[in-house]
Amino acid sequence: MNPFEQKPEKKMDEMVMDWSTMSPKPYGKLEADPYTKTRIILMNGIEVEAVMFGHNFHRNCPDNDLRRELAYVRRMEQQQQKHVNWMSPSDETQLELTIGYEHLAVDLTAWLAMHEPDEYAKACMDFALLEDFDHLYRYADLLKMDEDIPAHKLVRGYVEITPGRPTIAHHRHPSEAVKEARDFKTADIRTKLGALILTAGEQQTMNFYMNLGNTYPEGVGRDLYQEIAMVEEQHVTHYGALLDPTCTWLENMLLREYMECYLYYSFFETEVDPYVKKMWEMHLEQEITHLHKAAELLEKYDGKEWQETMGTDGEFPELLDFHETKDYVRDVLANQVTLTADKEDFVEVDTLPADHEFFAWNARVNGRTQDVPSHKAIRELQDKAGEDYRSEDEESPVEGLRDRKKDNTDLGRKQSA
Repeated sequence: MNPFEQKPEKKMDEMVMDWSTMSPKPYGKLEADPYTKTRIILMNGIEVEAVMFGHNFHRNCPDNDLRRELAYVRRMEQQQQKHVNWMSPSDETQLELTIGYEHLAVDLTAWLAMHEPDEYAKACMDFALLEDFDHLYRYADLLKMDEDIPAHKLVRGYVEITPGRPTIAHHRHPSEAVKEARDFKTADIRTKLGALILTAGEQQTMNFYMNLGNTYPEGVGRDLYQEIAMVEEQHVTHYGALLDPTCTWLENMLLREYMECYLYYSFFETEVDPYVKKMWEMHLEQEITHLHKAAELLEKYDGKEWQETMGTDGEFPELLDFHETKDYVRDVLANQVTLTADKEDFVEVDTLPADHEFFAWNARVNGRTQDVPSHKAIRELQDKAGEDYRSEDEESPVEGLRDRKKDNTDLGRKQSA
């Protein structure tokens, strides 16, 4: 499908939602398919990104006529964000929803990496994938300890729950999160979409933990949210660095509207819940209108045709279809668990010089190993239940991560581990 060739059936002002339309029927937390939940979490993050981008554009735009155009589109994006986010039911606990966030991070990143033609962008995805995979494991153990809920029932076995690169090893010097920007003038459309989607998705996870982490009861769980929120800050910098900084504001707007059309169409085609499917269809129609508006503004204010920015005829690449990625994740885990970052590169931790800034930063942030929340959460469950909580199809491909009675705090952090 090519959204540039679709003629909006309604004018923009005919698509504005009233209160009854904007307030949806929440999904049943026990009945909804886990991938329905991940689609909702992702599109909430995508719409939050649209709104925040729109506000930043507004604050950096001197033309009030253009700012009025932006305000109209942004108001509609705000309605879409509320429509999507209010799908989450009130009886779903913060921690249950968190499992959905990390499940999304694993299968979304893996799917995009599997379809990424740019080797460097793929390496960036694989690297962060193992960290989100470990976050899922840490939160799942907290859920088992605090609410006695086995997380595999929430994800229905679509994703394994087992250690990844230990979270204690994720804390790197800020310099290491800055990666190489891609050139969107020559990049494949899949590379542009992947960078935009993951930046928005990780940003939403960062926002969620940053704003709601302190509402978790005092103790190791509250501290775990704080620790992982700091890793998400790194991930947003990591993926945001892939975006092309030479794009104009209106080029960026066009790319984001195209991304939204792509995702809504992907989810309309793959959604299993008829009620949610209708929501995706309605939002797709709205986003096609926004895309045409962005193309109009790009031509009027930048003097550019949309084809110059897209670099393609506008036809969507393969649609994003959530499915199990267990084999891919296992392969990345087996081969990359001991990688760390060295500026723009990814290297084995053993190859770093002993005075590398990673070691000093990691030691300074973590302090005493026994006090690190991500490790403490696992140790407390091991003390209580005799072993950690996992949901594995088979034992870990990494020998150092197989011991269920002892949490590994060395892999990817200490040399010769």
